[in-house]
Amino acid sequence: MSTPVASVIISTYNQPDWLERCLWGYRCQDRHDFELVIADDGSRDETRARIEALRPLLPFPLQHVWHEDDGFRKCTILNKAIAAAKSDYIIVSDGDCVPRADFVSQHLRHREPGRFLGGGYCKLPRATSHAISREVIERGDHCRLAWLRAHGYPLKKLTLKLWAQPGWRERLLNASTPTPPRWAGNNASGWKADIERVNGFDERMTYGEEDLEMGDRLENSGVRGKQIRFSAICVHLDHDRGYVDAEKRAANARLRAHTRQAKLTWTEHGLRKGPAPAAAA
Repeated sequence: MSTPVASVIISTYNQPDWLERCLWGYRCQDRHDFELVIADDGSRDETRARIEALRPLLPFPLQHVWHEDDGFRKCTILNKAIAAAKSDYIIVSDGDCVPRADFVSQHLRHREPGRFLGGGYCKLPRATSHAISREVIERGDHCRLAWLRAHGYPLKKLTLKLWAQPGWRERLLNASTPTPPRWAGNNASGWKADIERVNGFDERMTYGEEDLEMGDRLENSGVRGKQIRFSAICVHLDHDRGYVDAEKRAANARLRAHTRQAKLTWTEHGLRKGPAPAAAA
């Protein structure tokens, strides 16, 4: 194919069953002129084998960017995936998230110069997550409220994102929600040049606010967020999080607070190591 219209970057770590569902979600997109880059933070061989088995079935090119497991280094592998991306537009999500069929189209429809986009997601219970199969994804039922409720999705859960199908509902809800747009790792997009200008993700950061911190630097640099949480939808599959560490999350929060207070637009620990070039300082 020619240069892809977007590079979709998916982060993963030792969740091959969820990653397979995620890839089926992209196989069922309503357009396939993008590439998919898997940012793999050191998964074992089972993940690689699953990717290679699926590769011939996917209607878009796939890159598998991997490094050895040395603790939670998602920011480092994301930076490597950004560097490998062939498109000038980046969409990011996670390997435990299954997109709606118009996910890529919505991000591309809403993109604008000088903006990044913040999409939405619905977090599923464990039983509902396991009920999602290839056939369910091919029918689009994984993003249909009636099917989800029939398979364990609680009635009390906020479901406006699933209710807001493309059209006037999504436009109204995007415009009226009090939640500000943000760069969340499971559903965001922006121009590669803007991400490079702030030097990507800060590789000192582990789990907790690491994606939001890069969004803060984008905002500080003049790239404003745009709300599409009711337009670009994915469902988040439930799983254990053994990598969560309260002390490291607190350290991340301190780094992010400094970024916000000092209005930083660059990290010395990102795509390139060291201070910003003179023109960007």
